[in-house]
Amino acid sequence: MAKKSMIARDKKRQIMIAKYAAKRTELKAVGDGEGLQLLPRNSSPTRWKNRCMETGRPRAYMRRFGLSRIEFRSRASKGEIPGVTKASW
Repeated sequence: MAKKSMIARDKKRQIMIAKYAAKRTELKAVGDGEGLQLLPRNSSPTRWKNRCMETGRPRAYMRRFGLSRIEFRSRASKGEIPGVTKASW
């Protein structure tokens, strides 16, 4: 499980990205690079990290399911993810 502080920091970034999205697109359209630099650093979408919904793990994240590989495997084995079956040959 990821540290609670890291998960909270990432949620704070998501809120800030949404807050400044309109202003950021407006400044980009005008081509105002200096205005973009004055915006808060965490308002940039590239600072947001995809994390597992359950554990908050930042690595081995599967976008399609919103889970890390570990959580995905455990849920798939239990049959909790519809349409996913264990391959056997």
